Amino acid sequence: MAYNESAANRVRKLLKRRKGFAERKMFGGIAFLLNGNMCCGVVDDDLVLRLGPELAAEALDKPHTREMDFTGKSLKSMVYLAPAGYKTEAALGRWVRQVAQFTASLPPK
Repeated sequence: MAYNESAANRVRKLLKRRKGFAERKMFGGIAFLLNGNMCCGVVDDDLVLRLGPELAAEALDKPHTREMDFTGKSLKSMVYLAPAGYKTEAALGRWVRQVAQFTASLPPK
């Protein structure tokens, strides 16, 4: 699988100054990590958002989101976000802040 490099660059720009930033090829795309924990990524044109079970369930009520079922089984702490959901810089920034906040609550790896 490939990933949308333009989308990845937009996310990278928002995260690269955060402590513990790294990136790694995962899920057939690219994943962005903070302190060793994945916070988000890009697969094809979709963003992968790690929100934790509660926030992921809430996110599924919002437009342009769907369950992440990469392995055929739903991952309850992650959602896919279609490009229409991160079209503007403001929308992308809100989602990235949310995943970064959740990831900061996890113990470093």
